[in-house]
Amino acid sequence: MSVVSIIIAFIIFSVIIIFHELGHFWLAKANGIRVNEFCLGLGPTIWGIQKGETKYSVKLLPFGGACMMEGEDEDSSDERAFGKKSVWARISVVFAGPFFNFIMAFVCAFILMSCIGYDKPVLTGVSEGYAAEEAGLKAGDEIVRMNGLSIHFAREISAYSTFHAGEEVKVTYLRDGEKKTVDLVPKKDSKTGRYLYGFQYSGQERVKGNVLTNLKNSFYELRYWIYSTVQSLRMLVTRQISVNEMNGPVGIVKNIGDTYTQSVTDSGYYYAFLNMLNWAILLSANLGVMNLLPLPALDGGRLVFLIIEAIRGKRIDPNKEGIVHFIGIILLFGLMFVVMFNDIRKLFI
Repeated sequence: MSVVSIIIAFIIFSVIIIFHELGHFWLAKANGIRVNEFCLGLGPTIWGIQKGETKYSVKLLPFGGACMMEGEDEDSSDERAFGKKSVWARISVVFAGPFFNFIMAFVCAFILMSCIGYDKPVLTGVSEGYAAEEAGLKAGDEIVRMNGLSIHFAREISAYSTFHAGEEVKVTYLRDGEKKTVDLVPKKDSKTGRYLYGFQYSGQERVKGNVLTNLKNSFYELRYWIYSTVQSLRMLVTRQISVNEMNGPVGIVKNIGDTYTQSVTDSGYYYAFLNMLNWAILLSANLGVMNLLPLPALDGGRLVFLIIEAIRGKRIDPNKEGIVHFIGIILLFGLMFVVMFNDIRKLFI
């Protein structure tokens, strides 16, 4: 890993985290909640400035960030404390963080679409002996749906095949403006061990659209990364992939560095910037999804407590809730340690 790749990765992570915390911050302010500290990173403070009631700071460890609100994890008599506000106000504050990550991913996707367009899911051919050829598909056919899931990009074909390996699929495609539907059963490739339908597509040919098309495709781009993250988590839970295959901060920094170096070498700084923008979309959407998981210490875990409160009409003891989140933080740091250990080990293999 080069110094440049580390700096670029740090900038991307920092912007994503700041945007996430700004979601909490702005909604807290909008709901009249006192914010004691807004920080980037964790651990001891290495820089800070007090502005009004809020301290803005940078911490020693370059992981995460926080928007620390009065009375968030403990009782407080302050009328502007988090716990003094209505349950729906608190839900909006907690949900705003992940939602702002989705907004950031959408904006980055719109910039990317405006610059280079999108990869239209049009076949360049079909592989001999596979289901696509047997069903009569051919070059020029545009895939529009797979088992009810609408397809807008060529890479969605590959993603669906990966996440639903070995499954029969009902494919809807366009040929000369007419929709046709076929059922395809994949065959296992003896060389790669992958199940293939026999689709051939480049994914490199980009189609530019107008502003409305770019807005629509930016939504589909966001949906693609949310879908990919959710499906990856499903495969992790069902043990189709292992924790050892996950990339943590070190692995991501290495991949970002490799992408940047290769992009500069092959295409120049402009396309390197666009590839970094693509990384920002991936990571921002990923952070949004991960934070909505119903696990202690994550926004999703806090939302679970708030939804329970909304249903039962009574707040759960904030001190007990704080203990649950504290335990969750310890477990999350344990998982992070395991993932980072695997990242570092991979560097020397």
